[in-house]
Amino acid sequence: MARQVPRPASPESSHDPGAVDVLQRIRAALPGLAPSERRVADAVLADPAQAARLAISVLAERAATSAATVLRFCRAVGLTSYPQLRLALAAAVAHENAVGGDRPALGTDIGAGDPLEDVVRKIIYSEVRALEESCAGIDIAALGRAVDAVAGARRIDVFGVGASAFVGQDLQQKLHRIGLIAFIWTDVHAALTAAALLGPGDVAVAISHSGETGDAIDPLEAAAERGAATVALTNFPRSSLAACADIVLTTSARETPFRSGATVSRIAQLALVDCLFVGVAQRSFDVTTAALQRTYGAVQRRKRPTARRTPSGG
Repeated sequence: MARQVPRPASPESSHDPGAVDVLQRIRAALPGLAPSERRVADAVLADPAQAARLAISVLAERAATSAATVLRFCRAVGLTSYPQLRLALAAAVAHENAVGGDRPALGTDIGAGDPLEDVVRKIIYSEVRALEESCAGIDIAALGRAVDAVAGARRIDVFGVGASAFVGQDLQQKLHRIGLIAFIWTDVHAALTAAALLGPGDVAVAISHSGETGDAIDPLEAAAERGAATVALTNFPRSSLAACADIVLTTSARETPFRSGATVSRIAQLALVDCLFVGVAQRSFDVTTAALQRTYGAVQRRKRPTARRTPSGG
């Protein structure tokens, strides 16, 4: 099966309201950038509104690099010139302001002196935006191929470690509840052992926000070598994990330095897992509904009856 690795959005798509905006493209491109280009990306993402107003020489100075590197960075994210980057950043900031109301400024992290009220607002806002941007950036065709593969699989093996393991467990439990043979492997040795037993007709799903977690990449590559269909769920379509998968599903979660590995990335992954699961469940709606009812009933019998309150004796 041919590898289906998403390409970065073309500059012509930047005016399309349904297209992934420039900030999402920059974040998606991060793993493939050279260190000097990464510094430019970090400077832009830290304060997009200010970056949109800077001359190329000033941005280069802030990123401790050269104007030529800034131009290479522009081309790496699908733009042809620095003025086009400034316009795209201004448009992204204007859109954020239009939909954001009094919500936190774009790109802001949690500060040491932030009052608890602001901490709550920033966390909830970042999680809502992750869902909104992930929804806008979902490749429906890729999701459809993933649904086809999982719905018709002999067995599904899910690989993930750390925070991604919780997302993998959610996917495995959902698939198991509708009668599909699904396993979750959170230890790389067990994952590699399971991958060695896969073959054509099986599906392997690897989950990694960064797309650079070796414990997720290695089992997926092993599954591919055995002829299994492979699905990657990651935030970065240019990552190593994406490069070794047949089908790539991407989220658009903004992790800031203070909140690296935060809940925001898992929420976006869980939402995408829900989309995949519901798509699979729809393929055999009646059978799925019956299975969900049976499994729900089995758990309900374990609940304790509500104790009745008796009036106190006088």
